[in-house]
Amino acid sequence: IMNQIPLCRCSYGPYARAMIRVCKEESFHQRQGFEIMVTLCRGTAEQKAMAQNALDRWWWPVLMMFGPPDQVSQHSDTSTKWKIKRFSNDELRQKFIDATVPQAEFLGLTIPDPGMKQNENGNWVHSPIDWDEFKQVLAGNGPCNRERLAARRKAHEEGAWVREAAAAYAEKCKRRQLAQAAE
Repeated sequence: IMNQIPLCRCSYGPYARAMIRVCKEESFHQRQGFEIMVTLCRGTAEQKAMAQNALDRWWWPVLMMFGPPDQVSQHSDTSTKWKIKRFSNDELRQKFIDATVPQAEFLGLTIPDPGMKQNENGNWVHSPIDWDEFKQVLAGNGPCNRERLAARRKAHEEGAWVREAAAAYAEKCKRRQLAQAAE
């Protein structure tokens, strides 16, 4: 999300063109998220606690979303060499952290990493990320995976009548066309 323009300037044209819309939308979500956090932090103590709770719940998963560390990323070197990616996973994660920590401080929120400190270059250094948790989520063993899958199954089951009605209508139309062709 941070400075997404490089995504629009990668060497692969179809990806670069698609990223223009994606980056605009993600930029909107970034602004919207910050505005919501500002509103919560300026609100009641309960609302500020909601903002802190959201930060506590999402901090580590968000850092994981940038992908595995560069030294173990399977495709990072190739993507960088071909200029599909302009920044590595670690570089993007660092840019995000360096921009987000001051925002959290401005809002009076605490980053849920007691080991977080600023180095001599002004960059924020975070504690190790639990990549086993990341692998478990990717394997379908995330904290909300069962609930998410149950909701999908329920929606599929409850939508069966729509699929059946559409199939019946399609069959009716097909029979009508065959009857007209036979005349």
